[in-house]
Amino acid sequence: MGGMIPLGVASRPLRRPAIVTILLIVINVLVFTQELTGGRRFLLRWSAIPVRLMHGHNGITLLTSMFMHAGWMHIIGNMVYLWAFGPEIEDAMGSVRFLFFYLGGGLLAMVAQVAADPQSSIPMLGASGAIAAVMGAFIVTYPRDRIRTVLFFLIFFRITFIPAALLIGFWFLLQVLNLGAVAEVHSGGVAYMAHVAGFLFGVLAARFLEDPRRVAWRKSLS
Repeated sequence: MGGMIPLGVASRPLRRPAIVTILLIVINVLVFTQELTGGRRFLLRWSAIPVRLMHGHNGITLLTSMFMHAGWMHIIGNMVYLWAFGPEIEDAMGSVRFLFFYLGGGLLAMVAQVAADPQSSIPMLGASGAIAAVMGAFIVTYPRDRIRTVLFFLIFFRITFIPAALLIGFWFLLQVLNLGAVAEVHSGGVAYMAHVAGFLFGVLAARFLEDPRRVAWRKSLS
């Protein structure tokens, strides 16, 4: 078993705290603690269930489900990716725009996943779609940035630096290749359609929401 874990951008230091990114991580953690105490009732109340949504019920869950997770590995993995890419995009957009961008990407991702399997009764939850939007914005804004990354295989690992275009591009390719698995999953699994939709939203929306002066200034620090 192997994989990659991005730790953050190595091309330039952060110049200011990523307030919204930190706030989003805190909210995700707080909601996850509520899941642990609230159990299945909490999960069914606040996660997005496609068949219910298609009948006009619980529309708010398209938003609330973005802050819920299926387990420790799910939330840890998502928060690691958010921290790796979020601060740079927040700085490029500004905190307020970044917040709306994050929520917009997550909502679109959820809608896309519902559309892919509208009769599903399996709860959808997770920040992956919104984080995919952040990654989409990153690859078009800072494709040459070096990402400090842990590469691991079984018990062996090493820390290396991988260009953002390669790391994120490889991740996106895996999502596309696995799209066909969506129709085959009836007992839960990875929402690949949400990942793809969120990523494409990030790619397309980044240029409209980012401040060119902020981006140019950040690139000058490389």
